[in-house]
Formats: sequence, structure tokens, C-alpha cells
Amino acid sequence: MSRKIAIVTGASRGLGKNAVEKLAKKGVDIILTYHSQQDAAQAVVKSVQAAGGKAVAVKLDAGNSSSFDAFVAEVKAQLQAVWQRDNFDFLVNNAGVGLHEAFAETTEEQFDLMMNIHLKGPFFLTQKLLPLMADGGRILNVSSGLARFALPGSSAYAIMKGAIEVLTRYQARELGERGITANVLAPGAIATDFSGGMVRDNPQVNKMVAGNTALGRVGLPDDIGDMVALMLSDEAGWMTAQRVEASGGMFI
Repeated sequence: MSRKIAIVTGASRGLGKNAVEKLAKKGVDIILTYHSQQDAAQAVVKSVQAAGGKAVAVKLDAGNSSSFDAFVAEVKAQLQAVWQRDNFDFLVNNAGVGLHEAFAETTEEQFDLMMNIHLKGPFFLTQKLLPLMADGGRILNVSSGLARFALPGSSAYAIMKGAIEVLTRYQARELGERGITANVLAPGAIATDFSGGMVRDNPQVNKMVAGNTALGRVGLPDDIGDMVALMLSDEAGWMTAQRVEASGGMFI
């Protein structure tokens, strides 16, 4: 059997990078995207190759839907050149940026940025990639624990994540006839450089999160990368339209 191929957006660093490395260890080949950090993306490619897999990095602005046709064309070309295939198996919509701004102070520009990257982007990128997705494929959308609990300053970001959770159920219903599943992974607070490394580098935030988490600590990238690999495994093939929160029991 040929190896599975996953497209993982926003994978030059953070949770996307970790997910790529975990998938590679499970025998999955990777097309990873990056926005501006080409060198970092190539380092991730090399880590996949070191694990015995194949990988390529393709530039993508996940918030600019007008660029998606060119991206899809590049994906098609890479599939042919590297794998001699005309389709891929998994799509992980992970790319994103944070915003910490009070509701009363959030600007329309900030709102549009959150919408374009976290909602419009995954909607139309997935739509345009569907012709290249193999029947029986998987869509995994990344949400956030903030779609369940509310922390001040996260409204614009969180409502886009709530919307992506609704979209996932519709994807599961409408694409099920092709055997394609669609699920949501919602991380809790994770110690990465996301939002300026707020959880990782701010002792007060770190302590607050750990104190409100059942397992008594903040999340680590490995916690989420392992969940991505699990949710894309053969054993999870009967699960669709589900939201899985990996937060260590934050705010339960």
C-alpha cells in the first residue's frame, strides 16, 4: 500500500510542526505550508525525511483566498512530481494567528483578519482541495477550548473557532457519501509561541492555566501532535462530525 499523504497548514512552527513530526513517525508523508518562515519550514521537511518519509513545503497565505487556486495547482504538481499521485488523504486546517483584544476595543480590521484566517480560509481552501482529496479521506479542523469557555479578550478569535466547529458538522454530512470524515480538534492553552508565547513565557498566565486544569499543568505541543496522529489513524475511521477537546480538563 502507498503511504498516506497529509496536507498540514501552518506547520513551520508550533502545533503544526509537532503534528507533522508525529504523523511522520506514523508513516504519513507531508505537504506542509508556511506563511513566511521558509527556512523553518525546510527544517521541518528535513525532520520528516530523517524519519524515513517524504515531505515538501509550499508557501500559503491562509487568509488570502485569492491565492488558493495557485496553491492548489502547486499541490497538484508536487503530488505528481514527488509521489506520482493525483490525490492526497488528509487535510489538517491548522494555520492561525492569535488576538488578545477586549470586545469593546476590537477593530473591524482585526475582526476581518480573524475571519479570513480562521473561517473563510479553511472554508474555501478545503472546498478547492476537495477534487484532490481521495475518497475515504479525512478533514481535521483545529478549533480552540475558547469556543467552549470564555476568557476576556478572545471574542473575535473564539467566535471564528465556534463557526469552524459548525462548519465541520456540515462537511461531515455533505462529504460522507465519499467516505470523507470531518472532525474538530480543540486544544486548550498550550505552551508555544502562539500569541507571543503568552502561555509559555508568562509565569502568571501559566500558573492560572495550570490551576484551572484537571491534570494540573498547561498543555505541551506533544499533547496536541499526538491527538492529531490519533484522530487521523485507521482506528478513528468511524468517527466523524465530532469535537474532541484536548485541554487536560481546563475549566471543567
